[in-house]
Amino acid sequence: MKDYIVVYVTAPAEEAPQLAKTLVEEKLVACVNIVPGLRSIYWWQGNVEDEPEVLCIMKTRSNLFEPLRDRVVELHSYEVAEIIALPILAGSPPYLDWIKENTK
Repeated sequence: MKDYIVVYVTAPAEEAPQLAKTLVEEKLVACVNIVPGLRSIYWWQGNVEDEPEVLCIMKTRSNLFEPLRDRVVELHSYEVAEIIALPILAGSPPYLDWIKENTK
């Protein structure tokens, strides 16, 4: 199952749908869930920031992480975007096959 990953990317709510659509169209991900209502509190340039965001949960194959990461950096408005990958340790075989069929 190490062939599949979930990638988390936070983004402004108004930016996330286009980001998700582009990544799906380019087959870098099979699916993106956009979870609203996220509130992020973090250090940035010496200040504690408190901003509304959405969480994009992306499903893809491990070998696509680097091109996916590079494309998110290119499209994202943040200077430092959150882009982290977690392995899918187990999953429904038909769903994992669907991810494989719908990515490059």
